[in-house]
Amino acid sequence: MTFLPNIIFGLILVAGIGFFVRNIQRLRRNIKLGVDIPIEGPSKQRWANMARIALGQSKMVRRPISGLLHIIVYLGFIIINIEVLEIVIDGLFGTHRIFSSIGSIYGILIGTFEILALLVFISVIFFWTRRNVIRLKRFMSPEMKGWPKQDANLIIYFEIILMGLFITMNATDVQFQAMDSGNVISGFIAPFFEGLPLHDIERTAWWLHIIGILIFLNYLYYSKHLHILLAFPNTYFGSLKPNGHLNNIESVTNEVKLMMDPDADPYAVSEDGAEVPEKFGVSDVFDLNRIQLLNAYTCTECGRCTSECPANQTGKKLSPRKIMMDTRDRLQEVAKNIETNKGKFISDGKQLLGNYVSNEEIWACTSCNACVEACPVSINPLSIILDLRRYLVMEQSAAPVELNNMMNNIENNGAPWPYNQMDRLNWNNE
Repeated sequence: MTFLPNIIFGLILVAGIGFFVRNIQRLRRNIKLGVDIPIEGPSKQRWANMARIALGQSKMVRRPISGLLHIIVYLGFIIINIEVLEIVIDGLFGTHRIFSSIGSIYGILIGTFEILALLVFISVIFFWTRRNVIRLKRFMSPEMKGWPKQDANLIIYFEIILMGLFITMNATDVQFQAMDSGNVISGFIAPFFEGLPLHDIERTAWWLHIIGILIFLNYLYYSKHLHILLAFPNTYFGSLKPNGHLNNIESVTNEVKLMMDPDADPYAVSEDGAEVPEKFGVSDVFDLNRIQLLNAYTCTECGRCTSECPANQTGKKLSPRKIMMDTRDRLQEVAKNIETNKGKFISDGKQLLGNYVSNEEIWACTSCNACVEACPVSINPLSIILDLRRYLVMEQSAAPVELNNMMNNIENNGAPWPYNQMDRLNWNNE
């Protein structure tokens, strides 16, 4: 029976990691529903972008207060979880603070962890206050009601509990406190536990801490906090082209080339077995490319894109954040459909355009790229908006009247204005 706790720990660890791997496989499958596109640009520059934006948090600090606090939570999350290695070894082999044998270095490490834990605790309290007491405008948008708000608060509660358990575990560990090294925070808390069953409290906090970490790890798939993992590949695969660059649809380009070719036969009939023409634009998540779907899963729902959007600021219905949230929601709905139907998607009569994103939203966009510039993890909502527009114009012929008039003028007059080329300089004679 001596090994029973170790066996239980091993089973919990295997179950937690196994479920996490399963979720990662589901995530990979969902992203691969999108169109595969070539990755352009040198890998050296991509690695540099990932190091600067994802690892270095360079775009977060454009808003200094929230950026600094986010960095604290980010560093705390990464560094404190180094301690998990010790917990795993202790849990599997029945040891206790196996790394304490390294001496003073161990005290420095744990002391650093405790300071970071306290800073993380303070930071997440500040984040909770902004959302629930101060109620910042960008967190009060219609798309942030219900589950998005609950999700944000849940992750804050997770962080508070995990940091509290970590400090409690250290404060009630008699062996650790006797070292009098590294207990820079827990040493002040330890007196509050005098007279209590320290060993039982320490063991309870230890077990709850590791189980909480495993629960947190598997909760990520269902949460906006998936960006903790996906920010790195998302910044790596982010576009290296200028934000104003627009990609061409290959099939349209080929049609234009055919029209310009004097030797082409306009009456040529396609051969039997020829490929079905590519859909113009996007109507559902299947039409989006894999990077766009990765963008949707990476969205932090921070609202910086929406707060910078000039259309949103002037009262238009458009919210770039909602576009990304809608894309992810539709993708999750499709994923559930596939799982329910044993790996095959059965049409549910829905699509991204119309059922999630309205025509009014996408036509409100000014294509200014403010949302792209504002995103701290290189998400591009504009690319999805433009692809949805392309579908409406080229597949549905559903462009606004003003746009149709402009395109007719370009076709007939070679310019957006309703004037013949020969009459354009008539104003000079007035």
